[in-house]
Amino acid sequence: QVQLVESGGGLVQAGGSLRLSCAASGRTLSNHVMAWFRQAQGKEREFVAHVVWSGGRTYYTDAIKGRFTISRDNAKNAVYLQMNSLKPEDTAVYYCAAKIFSDSKYKYWGQGTQVTVSS
Repeated sequence: QVQLVESGGGLVQAGGSLRLSCAASGRTLSNHVMAWFRQAQGKEREFVAHVVWSGGRTYYTDAIKGRFTISRDNAKNAVYLQMNSLKPEDTAVYYCAAKIFSDSKYKYWGQGTQVTVSS
């Protein structure tokens, strides 16, 4: 089992920045992929970015490329999402998720943290 707890959400003006954190516990993450998803009100949950724990390879959805950066801290067992140049359309609940590298679906999810970007 992996427990995930997000933090760092809030209200920010367009053009501003926020840094989301996801603290992981319960087992080693060496063979896991960690990701951020988001769900805007009335819309389906969508993938934002992922990082492969071993090696640190990253992948981003096109909508946030160049503005968001995903990273991980091995010592703290944490994943971060640095969000810059925020836009009102980035408003959503952001979820941290984890899966074993070979799995097709994300098995572990955090409770989510609200990000609101005002225009």
